[in-house]
Order: sequence, then structure tokens, then C-alpha cells
Amino acid sequence: MSRARVPLLLAAGLLLAGCAHPSTGSADDDLGRPVTLKFWHGWSEKKEVAAIDASIARFEKLHPLIKVEATGNVPDSTVNQALRAGGGNAPDVVSSFTTNNVGQYCSTGMWVDLDPFLAKSGLDKSRIFPASLVRYSAHQGRQCALPLLADAYGLYYNKDAFEKAGITRPPHTLSEFEDAAVRLTQRTKDGSYQQLGFMPDFRLYQNSPDRFFAQWGPRYFDGKGKAMLAREPAAKQFFSFQQKLVSALGGYTQLETFRTSFGDEMSSQNAFLTGKLAMHLDGEWRGLMLDEAKPGFRWGTAPLPVPDDRAGTYGRGYLTGTVVGIAHSSRHQNAAWELVKFLTTDTDQVVALANAIHNVPSTNAALASPKLDRDPAFRTFLGIASHPDSTGMPPSVNGGQYITALQDFGYAVEAGKIRDLDKGLRALDRQIDDDNLQSAN
Repeated sequence: MSRARVPLLLAAGLLLAGCAHPSTGSADDDLGRPVTLKFWHGWSEKKEVAAIDASIARFEKLHPLIKVEATGNVPDSTVNQALRAGGGNAPDVVSSFTTNNVGQYCSTGMWVDLDPFLAKSGLDKSRIFPASLVRYSAHQGRQCALPLLADAYGLYYNKDAFEKAGITRPPHTLSEFEDAAVRLTQRTKDGSYQQLGFMPDFRLYQNSPDRFFAQWGPRYFDGKGKAMLAREPAAKQFFSFQQKLVSALGGYTQLETFRTSFGDEMSSQNAFLTGKLAMHLDGEWRGLMLDEAKPGFRWGTAPLPVPDDRAGTYGRGYLTGTVVGIAHSSRHQNAAWELVKFLTTDTDQVVALANAIHNVPSTNAALASPKLDRDPAFRTFLGIASHPDSTGMPPSVNGGQYITALQDFGYAVEAGKIRDLDKGLRALDRQIDDDNLQSAN
């Protein structure tokens, strides 16, 4: 399953107080002797598990003394419970579908620092991985994880609807986006929606506010780790634009009524697939699903629009992805590093896995590889992943809890429950800081 299809894991209570200073494990295992590694990951769909198994087979062929026992469909909560308990049943190599908890993995030492392993192998992470992926897999100078494929978010649009509305290309700026959303909206005689240009409501599918907010390149924390959304002009600009778009498209009540008529995101009744939405925010995996579903209209992909005063950043987008690391309790850390290194830095391996499960590859070499599938729709997301202004969420000691707080704030804003954005953002900052302080203690 793609990371983007996994719900946010609440970080509160993820790690017990006793894990603030876990044991450091061991990196003195002898690679000249047979060893068995336990690798826990989250993939569960048949084709995706087969792709992981094929990756392991390639690794074992290169390393005949290392056997890998893979266990799939393992959530973060189960991994962390096992790492707290330690012992022979705990995994050696672990992966997570969300970057939200990297801050906790690094700050607690639950996952080991990989910088010494990178240095020993002569690998320069700044050259291997896009800068945004390095940032979301580290915390406060500790590189406890490495990127293993990525998800990029962009705009899917109905080409037939665009042509009918006289729109010749996807919108690049927010003013163009609002204009297109209004022009693409069609109503029945009773005033209800027949087709909506874009659904701005944050509760729709992948519309979590942090994803569109990335188009502003926001700063969530200052140099001291304090929340600074109230001091970040982009925050007020973003929520003000969302309120304006909601109003232009008919108001929150009517939009929410229409949203609740949509089918499930992963079903044949997906709102974009059925033509109810002319533009839609989604990740790169949606293209494969659309190809398989064969909708009754032509569709295309493009980067999401950017603020008019930042038109030069068009092409950017929100990034997240799978991360992989070595458990602090592993007694086979050298062997574990060989597996992590292969999965994350071997170009042919990264390309093969990306092609198999239709995710964005996570190394610069893989992004440029001629072996990478490059259909036009997927190429959009490769460009977003490579764009220097694309960004993910900054790691935090409270994991994804601050993202959940941002989501709740967004729901309140769009429902009209927060009239004073400045005051509301100050309260949000206080909540995030309080949560971080509690997690740190």
C-alpha cells in the first residue's frame, strides 16, 4: 500500500518513557558468517509484497551469507512495541509508510544513526538523495532513516471538461486556479452540483491541509523548535485563500453536502473517476488506477498551482514517502546496513521497485534512469520530486501529532468556527508547543 493511503499515526504514546535512552545495539557482527535478518515492512497488497520479495531475492543473490525473513503489513505501532520489548523476536530492519514519526525515532535512538554507516561505505547522502527527502528522514542532525521511494502530490484534471470550458492548460497560479474551478463547475436546474471544478474541503480523500499548504513553502518551526505558524505569513494566506475558494464555489454547507455523496477514495465511485470533480489533488499512484479503470474522459496531470507572488516556484509540490532504518536492538547491524544500503542506494533496485509499485524513486540517479517508467502522467510527479522547492513535513519529537492539530484547525476554519485567523493560529502554535513539550518530557 502506498504511504499516502495509510492514515496518520498518532505519535502520542508511541514510545514509552523507558525508551528515552534505549540500548545502542551492536555493529560488530561478522559479515563473513551466515546471518538471518528480520525485516518488517508495511506493504500488504499482493503485487506490492511480490515486489518486495523480488527485491529481497536480488539482495540475497548478492549476499549469499545473509538471509532475510520479511514480514509485511506491520504498522508503526507494532514495530515500536517490538523494539521496546527487544529480544530475539524484534526486527533488525524496519520501514515506515509515514515520515511523521522520524523525529521520535531519531530523538529517542529507537532507530540507529546511519551517518557512520554512510561514511564507512563512502556514500554522500547529499549527492544520492534529493535534499527534501534527506530532510524528512532525519531530525536535529541525526540521520536515523533513509528514503525508500517517495510520494509526490499534484493535480489531476479532466481534459474534456477543460476543453468544454475553454481552458487551454492547467492553472499555474492561484488566481488562475480559482477562475478555472468556478468555470468548470456545472449545476443542475435546481442549483445542485453536476460537476464541481475542485473540492476544497479538507476532509476529502488526500486533501489534508498540509499537502496544499506546501505550495507556499511554509515554515512550521523556528530555529529553537517553537511552532511559528502565527508568525508565518504563508499560514494566514493559505487559510484565507481556502476560505475564499470555498465561498466562490458555493459555500461550505453545499460543498460538504456534495462531498458526502462521493464514493470511497479507492472504489470505482471515486469522485474524480466518475466525473464529479474536474480537478483533483492526488498522488502519483492514482494514475495507475485511472489507467486500469478506463474513465470515460481524457485526463492529465500537472503540478499544483502556486501563489501568484511566487509564480517562479511553479512545479513544486508536497513530498512524503517510505523510510527505512535499523533497529537499535539489532545484534546484526552491519548485515542490516547492507540490506538498507541495497534497498535505498542501488539504482537498479530503486528503479525496479518504483516501477513495480508505481511510486516515485527516491534517489537522484534513479530519477534520471532510462529504465524508469516515464508515461506522461507519471513524468509530472518525477518533476515534482526533483523540484528544488518541493518539500515534506519537518520531523518533530511528537511525530505526526502537530499535523493532526493542523488538520483539526483546518476543519474548524473551513466550517466558519474560527473568525479571527491570527488569534486562531496563535492558539494552534501554543497547542503544538505544549504537545511537543509533553512528548519531550
